[in-house]
Amino acid sequence: MSRNRRQVIQIRNCSKVSSVCPHWQTSEMEGQQKTMKCSWKFVLLLVCICLAVQYIAIHSIHNFLPGPYLDSNLCQQCSRHSLESSYNNSVSSKNTIVPARKHILLFSQTRSGSSFTGQLFNQNPDIFYMYEPLYHTQQAICNYSECLWKPMDRIVEVVNRDLLFNLYTCDLHFLEGYIKPEPKYHLTASLFRQSASHALCSPPVCQNRNMEVMKVQPNESWCYRNCRVLNFTLASMACQLRRHVSIKTVRIPQISQLRLLTEDPRLDLRIVHLVRDPRAILASRITAFPSKYTAWKIWNATDKQPASVDLTQITKTCQDMEDSVNIGLEKPAWLHGRYLLVRYEDLALNPEAKAKEIYRFLDLDISNKVLEWISQNTNDTSKIKSVYSTKRDSKYASERWRLNLGFDIVKTVQKLCNNTLNLLGYKIVQSQVELRNMSNSLVEPETFN
Repeated sequence: MSRNRRQVIQIRNCSKVSSVCPHWQTSEMEGQQKTMKCSWKFVLLLVCICLAVQYIAIHSIHNFLPGPYLDSNLCQQCSRHSLESSYNNSVSSKNTIVPARKHILLFSQTRSGSSFTGQLFNQNPDIFYMYEPLYHTQQAICNYSECLWKPMDRIVEVVNRDLLFNLYTCDLHFLEGYIKPEPKYHLTASLFRQSASHALCSPPVCQNRNMEVMKVQPNESWCYRNCRVLNFTLASMACQLRRHVSIKTVRIPQISQLRLLTEDPRLDLRIVHLVRDPRAILASRITAFPSKYTAWKIWNATDKQPASVDLTQITKTCQDMEDSVNIGLEKPAWLHGRYLLVRYEDLALNPEAKAKEIYRFLDLDISNKVLEWISQNTNDTSKIKSVYSTKRDSKYASERWRLNLGFDIVKTVQKLCNNTLNLLGYKIVQSQVELRNMSNSLVEPETFN
């Protein structure tokens, strides 16, 4: 073959190869793209499978463990069998059907008689009662002082609402984050007024061996000595054992802040709104908190108003009370069947009748222990009492302030709180003689509900 002939053949072969090369390169690129697409689909599939497995696992654990978002009746049934043997014998076990759980809020203001009224729930062995748990959120967020800037109000409102929900659903561990010093291993000796709750001073929460004392409801001094360390896990389980949950608070200023809780289908929230004559509230605060009301004490002693007295304290008390009562009496849909207004003076004058009215509102039967407590603790004539004492001569206690508060202060409060006094049926006095005349009641007969 001539040289020229071989060159021609080579050129032709190269042309064939060159014509195939682009196609081969294209096929390779397409294959890589298909492989990449398959890889992404495979990774995506794996991610979906992992998420599905994770969701199923969390959902299974969530259903298995009684947590704050489970139905409260289910929580109650879960733990009833495991702890029933250690529960106080006073709880009735005759009924096999557990009634629907009530979530009771005693809503009031400082020195309005809420500690006394709270005993109507604390003395009931079917009710898990907590005394001022919101104290801890206030202290933690406001750094042991008053919240002085407005945006903080909204933060406290949200935190309080979340805490109340978790407490009502028996997740007491939620409270641990606000207690100082921080609890260790779910144990604390710093829960505010733990001794004010019988549920936290009885088995299974308090396992004191002095069982003869447990034949009756433990009093606060006994509880303080013997049940100082609280186990939050045992407290949560004890909460699940009780049929209903009741919380007392004076740290929510207005009832409007409770709307989301009343609308939550997981709760059956009933609000008992306790009010009192603002003049009596102020007189009690001056006695109970002398360091905070120093200027008022001077005013009360001299009948001359000091320049340093802070009138906004009582003004805000009256405005919050008035706003909340107006909302409650308007009976909006979110409060329908969930609101009861109670004057402390009416409860003090007729404690048994008023207590029965409160229990009717809650759709609960009043227990004999509650009636016994009322009989034993509303006719106490002893003069020396703690500022938190719940023993009293209730008829005298409701208007005792009239003998202790100066008329000049009374006139000022009447001016600042005129609308509140009229709304709630409290009479205005025009002279010191009228103020001191205890035979003439300053409480008008009223039916609010």
